[in-house]
Amino acid sequence: MTTKASRIGRLDRVWLVFLLLAGMALSACLATSVFDATVSLSGILCVGLIAIGRREGYLVGLYNSLSYSILAYGNGLYGEVYLNILFFVPTGVVGYVMWSRHTGRDRTVEMRQLGWPQRLMVATVCVACTVGLGFVLGLNPRQNTPFIDAATNVLSVVATFLMMWRYKEQWLLYILLNIVTIGMWFLRFRAGGAAGDLMITMWVLFLLNSLFGYWRWHAGARRARLADGANSEESTCDVV
Repeated sequence: MTTKASRIGRLDRVWLVFLLLAGMALSACLATSVFDATVSLSGILCVGLIAIGRREGYLVGLYNSLSYSILAYGNGLYGEVYLNILFFVPTGVVGYVMWSRHTGRDRTVEMRQLGWPQRLMVATVCVACTVGLGFVLGLNPRQNTPFIDAATNVLSVVATFLMMWRYKEQWLLYILLNIVTIGMWFLRFRAGGAAGDLMITMWVLFLLNSLFGYWRWHAGARRARLADGANSEESTCDVV
């Protein structure tokens, strides 16, 4: 168990270094300003830390939420602006506190998973809220791609709560979110939106990180279940 845990720890460090190097290379090639580069790098570092279960990702995410909302505002993606300012900033603080209470000796958070009834309920909530929010955003005549913007908002909100509560299914929603967001920024890039190419490449990295994050949290949740089972058996033996 110790050998496997140390192997996962080394893989975590390798993945984080890869993300940072890839992010710096992309920013150097595509960023048109230092500000654009910081938006990209802070976002990449944030999701990388969360993928390996480190609560420091929330602190980096606070800056990313504020800077990303400025960039989204310039592209007419007001749903993204409202989401980051009114939701991600406060939940970043709350999430950091919640994860601090469930962080192990290896400085990574304890991971768990939902059952199938809960997964079905999450899917239903996502579909219903996306349709409703899409109609609301469409009332703004300056709003671009209202239903796509609504989907990214809803998936982000639900995935954030799952992340705060430490469920691995957050990554399934993030995978879908990343795919939808890549499509949204591609449309903005074709329309001449600011930093569209940088945002597309950043979200592609997010997609790769989501795939890694699901694998990492699947392994972490499984290890937690095995540990709980072992502790239960020890408790039973002690009672006997």
